[in-house]
Amino acid sequence: MKTFEYGDNEIGSKEITMSVASMVIGFGVLTLPRTIVSTTNSIDGFISIVIGGIWVLFFTWILGKLTTRFPKKNLHEFTSLIINKQVATILTMIFAFYSMLFVSYEMRGTADISKLYLFDNTPVEVIGFVFLLVVIYAVSGPSAVIIRINLMFLPIVLCILAVLILLNVNFFEVKNIKPFFVTDWLGILQASRETIFSFLGFEIILFYNMFLNKPKDMVKSALVGISIPFLLYLLIFLFVIGVFGTEVTRNLLYPTAELARLVEIPGGFFERFESLFFTIWVMTLFTTAAMAYDVTLLALKSVFNKVNRMTLIFILSPIMFIIAMAPQNVLELSRFGEWISYIGIILSMFIPIVLLFIAKIRGVKGNG
Repeated sequence: MKTFEYGDNEIGSKEITMSVASMVIGFGVLTLPRTIVSTTNSIDGFISIVIGGIWVLFFTWILGKLTTRFPKKNLHEFTSLIINKQVATILTMIFAFYSMLFVSYEMRGTADISKLYLFDNTPVEVIGFVFLLVVIYAVSGPSAVIIRINLMFLPIVLCILAVLILLNVNFFEVKNIKPFFVTDWLGILQASRETIFSFLGFEIILFYNMFLNKPKDMVKSALVGISIPFLLYLLIFLFVIGVFGTEVTRNLLYPTAELARLVEIPGGFFERFESLFFTIWVMTLFTTAAMAYDVTLLALKSVFNKVNRMTLIFILSPIMFIIAMAPQNVLELSRFGEWISYIGIILSMFIPIVLLFIAKIRGVKGNG
């Protein structure tokens, strides 16, 4: 008789890989080509993606090393060991605030893009509210259930992206990606910053480490997980530029989404491929928002361990909805996302490397 590899409240390395990939492949994928070509020319933006990808791979490795050093412990617990409980509480509360803003951003982004491509007569507030209700239903259960959803959803999302790319091969023009290496290094580095923003989300391992049944697998699993969007970003960027060219891409709000509008399926049995594309794409936006909300709850529960999970959900959900509806236009939403990204960079890159350095200097380790 075959036994399960882990219990109901544990996850394996595959779940970590899928969760990191799903968390990163979110709203940013739809806008990344436009933000990159705003400071680069031709196909040179691929250099920015490579630079940003290598940078994020390094810090994913740092996070993996940090969490592996403290198996079965979350950010609050191992920061208490490394420094003290007061600093751990402050840092965890900041992380909870960041994750809460992340949920609001995903909620508003999903509402805006759904109104543009799917529900043009439905108010953004209604779409956002319905999306939030579904996310609330997801986070009402155990964290392990949310993580395992990625095993089902991510392959579907990757398949629809593969189909999207294959159906646009005929529209690809080599002349659109020429000439090469015509962008100065300042433009390349500015675009790399935008790429790093789109890679944020891997920091969920600071809390999902507590569920991993084999903590020593964290580094490898997280690196494989971040490599999936890395390769996906390169491929999508190549096709967007090859199909539209840089000038057109600069003026498209969601360049990746526009690829779906170009698709013509032979036989005419499915005339609006973009509807299928967005229906599937909402799945990854849902998993991203659900995991961000779940991490918010885990962070707050680690500080206020006597407060019921559902109580936190009832308190936080209205606040998230109000924050999500605050931006008045696309420009304000973009600025909102940028500020969230700056907080994310501090929490996912600079804080962990400081914690790992102090832990090594002091010789602090956790017990599995």
